[in-house]
Amino acid sequence: MANATISGDIIAYTSLSNEDKTEIDNAISILLKELKDRFDVFGRVIKGDYLECYIPNPANALRVALTIKSFIKSISLELGNIKDKRVSKYRTHGIRLAIGIGEISRFDAEKGIIDGEAIYFSGRIIDECRATSDKQRIVIKKTLFVKTNNEELNKTFDAILALIEVIISKATAKHNKVLYLKLMGKNEEEIAKELNIYQSTVNGHSKSIGWNAIEKAVEYFEEEINTKYNHQ
Repeated sequence: MANATISGDIIAYTSLSNEDKTEIDNAISILLKELKDRFDVFGRVIKGDYLECYIPNPANALRVALTIKSFIKSISLELGNIKDKRVSKYRTHGIRLAIGIGEISRFDAEKGIIDGEAIYFSGRIIDECRATSDKQRIVIKKTLFVKTNNEELNKTFDAILALIEVIISKATAKHNKVLYLKLMGKNEEEIAKELNIYQSTVNGHSKSIGWNAIEKAVEYFEEEINTKYNHQ
């Protein structure tokens, strides 16, 4: 039976101030707890900027990845040097994420063990991205990836993720906060109360970030994974 993993790295993390790093670290701790409660995700941070997650139900993988992406981009930091091109990459892209779907041969949350095909898929993509970035500059072509053992499925998902990425890269922190809460299953009335804004404002943010298109893409991903991997 297939499972899913997500590997990721925070873009330009080493160029951020210590205060910004601390804020991101604290926020991610909260995020990982919420993902555990909502999707039974096991998540951990390695060396500050590298993220690994194990997702028992692979159909949830894209929803979880976009939840992480929108959450990171919703964090409003007082970035020290916004003229720094590396720092500006963080503001635009936030985090790079790769989904791997396949068998997991060993998983032990207490010992921090995630081993198998899925983590190999996702980890290799992020390792390759990190290897191509030098200390002087970061070239970002993509920040959302997926790898399965089905090449036809990979091609379909790559096209979908490319479209989603265009939408999210242009969204503001406020838009991403609304997206994050919607992906976590909250309705517009609940979001309005949590953010202390009008429901009409939530609706406006939802339209601006293309929620309807994102929701359809996530639902399509869920259906395809359930069908291909017989995971109900």
